[in-house]
This record gives sequence, structure tokens and C-alpha cells, in this order.
Amino acid sequence: MSRRICPRVNSLWILSALLFVKIVNVHSYSCHEVRTAYQLRQIGSLQRVPETPGTDADLLVCKHQGPSCCTRKMEENYQTAVKRETLQNVRSYSFELKYLLSHHKDTFQDTFQYLLSFSQGHLSSLLESTYAPLSRRALPHVNQLFSALSLHIRGHNVSVEAAVHRFHDHLFPLAYAHLVHPAGGDGAAERSDCLRMTQQDVNPFGPHPAAMTQELAEALGSGRALGLALEAGLEVMNATEHVALSRECARGLLKMAYCSHCRGLTLIKACVGYCLNVLRGCLASVGELDAAWRRHTALLELLTHAVAGQHSLELALLGVRGHVEEALRYAQLHGPLITATVDKVCGPTAGGPSSAPPTDPGVATSTVTSSSPPPSAAPSLPPPEQLIGQLAHLKSSIPLKPSKNAKHSSLRKISREFLMYIQRYRLFFASLPEMLCEGENVVEEATCWSGDDVVESYTGKVVGNGLLAQRQNPEVKVRSANPVLAEVKERLERFHQEVQESLPALGQREMWEELGSGEAEEGSATDCDDEDGCQGSGETTDQTCE
Repeated sequence: MSRRICPRVNSLWILSALLFVKIVNVHSYSCHEVRTAYQLRQIGSLQRVPETPGTDADLLVCKHQGPSCCTRKMEENYQTAVKRETLQNVRSYSFELKYLLSHHKDTFQDTFQYLLSFSQGHLSSLLESTYAPLSRRALPHVNQLFSALSLHIRGHNVSVEAAVHRFHDHLFPLAYAHLVHPAGGDGAAERSDCLRMTQQDVNPFGPHPAAMTQELAEALGSGRALGLALEAGLEVMNATEHVALSRECARGLLKMAYCSHCRGLTLIKACVGYCLNVLRGCLASVGELDAAWRRHTALLELLTHAVAGQHSLELALLGVRGHVEEALRYAQLHGPLITATVDKVCGPTAGGPSSAPPTDPGVATSTVTSSSPPPSAAPSLPPPEQLIGQLAHLKSSIPLKPSKNAKHSSLRKISREFLMYIQRYRLFFASLPEMLCEGENVVEEATCWSGDDVVESYTGKVVGNGLLAQRQNPEVKVRSANPVLAEVKERLERFHQEVQESLPALGQREMWEELGSGEAEEGSATDCDDEDGCQGSGETTDQTCE
């Protein structure tokens, strides 16, 4: 009988001893490391952090069996802090892209304005040197023309066609008085008004105004669209930086980043797959921008090539002088016909229907010779290589007058730099969760934090990007799309449609739409490594991600 009792006594003694040791160990725990991390991260007042672990039944997220270094107030402070930290990290990763868009938007516009200024001076010098009698009254209209072109390329609702027509409307009375029918004098004000109003019907300048309009509309249209596209990209980035994190997201972030602190585990990091699930759930609406953003970067590339490729914009602006000169020569050559038409429309010209060539020394050099092109000839500009080569000693990509105060890079150089950088950000919105998880929150070590405990690997299913994929997210429940980001996406897609309609020759639509197609278009795919165990929502086989 004694043999039967002794084992029982020994077992009770051992159990009591273990319980005693456990109680002693619990009371020997300290929250010192938790207090240190709480202070370093500026979570809140240290008075909120207990010296030793306790039990707080009011905890909502960081619940677990056993002592805790957290209180309900600490949990609230942790949640506020992790939301702030996450948004700061999003801004940090988007800063370079935002700066890239903002900087090149300003740089492109500065270069556009510089080219316009040079072209204006180029045309003014022609009028002053070759057509001196009419230059004084024509220069204000030159200023108006280039002011309108400047507003157009900066995105204002100003028509290139209307600006060019208005310029030639005002140029016609001056050309008629000094080149076509100089014997008639300047004429009365009402006759000038008649000439101005009937310019497009009389067609004194032949095909040259239309050719000038077409070249400027195509070149400036691409520059205008590029500026607006960069502005649209900035709007997307601003909306992303100020995205509101949902309540479910905040709870998920808290559980991932700080619930381990409640157990005194301040150095443990989240598992990679676990972090991806939390961040993809939080940024589900951001991930919905991926397809539209890929199309947008493709559009930016096309517009940049359209502006800088083969010096298109520079040659169009440089050609303004040639078009105006050809238009004035056309008017001189067809003087008798123009005079007869004007006499019918606006009444007989004082001094008779004289169409003698001008005798003023200031315009003698513009008299048409036997080598002039035939009346029906289209604008005859020199080849692009010859135009650029005329002032090839300058370093700019077109003959620009050097500035004493600033150095202007060529469009080719600016575009090459921009294209090199923007291509790196084509998948920015798809890869944002990965970039955030590659920061300080995750670690590739033997053990990691799974949200509930320290584990060797995360066994949950890792979902993809986008709203659809979050239906299977085990960590964050996504109930609906962010209305602000949904509106941003809609505006971006509408902008793409408008550009395609206004610039049909920009390129085949499929060429840049395909860059945004694929699984991401369905809102469930992302570019994942096999090591991450990532998969689209269309797959049903569970995978793990360590």
C-alpha cells in the first residue's frame, strides 16, 4: 500500500513545484523592453506602459492567454501609430515617382516656353528685316499668336486653329496695303475690317496657313497632352498618398506590427506571406490602379516620343517663320487676282487696281522671282536636317539663342532621361505591398510572427492584388472599394480616351492598352515570385508562403 501512495505523493509534489516556478517566473517578467520600444517609436506616454505584465480583459485585438504588457489605451495608441507609419512609408516609396512627374512636368513646360519664345523671335526678325513697312503693326499680332500657343500647350482651352486663323486675319490688311496693293495706301478702317473678316474666303495666303495649322496642332497637341498626362499622374499619386485606411486594415496592421510587443517580443518580425496579405488587403483599392497606371506610363512614353522624336515640336515651331514667309510671297505672286477679288467683296481700291510690285527698299528682297514655286505648290520647307544644321554650332537640339541666365536642355535629352526613369515605375501600384513588406516589417529568418504566435513559416494562403483577390484574404476583410481611388481611376481612364480621340495618329490603341491587360485587369493578379507562394484569386489550390 505504501508503494501505491508514494508515486501519488511524488507526482503532486512535482506538479506543485512546477506551478510555483511558473508563478515565480510570471512575476519575474518585466516590460522594460516594451517600454523602451514604446518610447523610441514615440507611441505615447510611458505612463501608459506597465512595469510588469498584467491582464487586461479590455484588449480588442492583441488578445492572448497569459500576461500582457499592453493595456486598452496602449492598443489604441499602437493602432494610431501603425496607421501613421504605414502612410508615411507609402509616401516615402511614392516620393521619387511623384518628384519624377513633377520635375519633368516643369522641365518640359519650361522647354516648351523657351522654344515658343525663340520661334517668336525668329518670326519677328523676319518681319523686321524683310518686311519692315508692315512689321511695326504686325508684331503685336505675332505676340498674340504665340501667347495663344503658349496657353494651348499649358493645357488651357485655346485652339491652335483659331489662333493661326486670327493671326492671318490681322496680317491680311497689312499685307494687302504694303505688298499686294501698295498704291492703295493703308486704306480706311472699315476697309481693313472687311479684309480681316473676309481673309479666309479670299484665301490670299494659299495653302500655307492650313499647313502651318496642321503642323502646329499635331506638335503642340502632343506637348499639351504630355503636360496634362504628367499632371494626371500627379493627381493619382496625391490621392494614393492620402488614402484612408479602413478599420479592418488598421486592426490588421496593429496585429501584425505591435501585438507581439504585448508579449514582450519587440524584435520579432512579421512573416513575409502574412505581411503581404495584410498590406494587399489594406491597399486593395490602390492595387486596382495597376492596369490603368500601366496604360498611363505607356501613354507617357508614346507622348514623349511624339514630342521629342525626330525633333517634331522643335521643327514645327522653327517652321512658323517659313510658313509666314511663303504665305506673304504667295500673296505677292497673286496680287492681281487678290485685288480683283477684294474689289468685288470690299469695294474698289483707292488708286485703281494696281498690282505693281512694291518699290519700298524694305520689301524689295521679298519680290517673287522666276524661281518662285508655282501658285498651287505646297509649303516648301527645307529638309529637317538642313533646318537644324543651319545653326548647328549651338548645343541645343534646335538653333536656340543661348541664355545668359539659364541653360536649357534639349527636348531629346530631357525625354531620354524621363523615359529611362518612368519605365521603372510601370508596376508601381502592383508592387507597392511588396516594397512595404521588404522594409523593416518582415524578415527571412528561422522564426517569424504570424499575428498569433511565433512560427517557423506562415501557412495561410497568400492572395494577389486587387479587390477581387481579397475575397480569400485570411487576414484583412475588404468590404468595398475606396470611393476616392475609384473616382481617380475613372478620371484616368477617361483621360486616356480623350487623348486617343484628340490624337488619333499617336499610335495604335492596342499597342499601349495591351501593356495594362492581363490578370491584373481582372483585379486579382500581381507579379509574384514563386518563393512568395503568390497566386491569383482564380486559383483554388492553397499554397504557403514562408
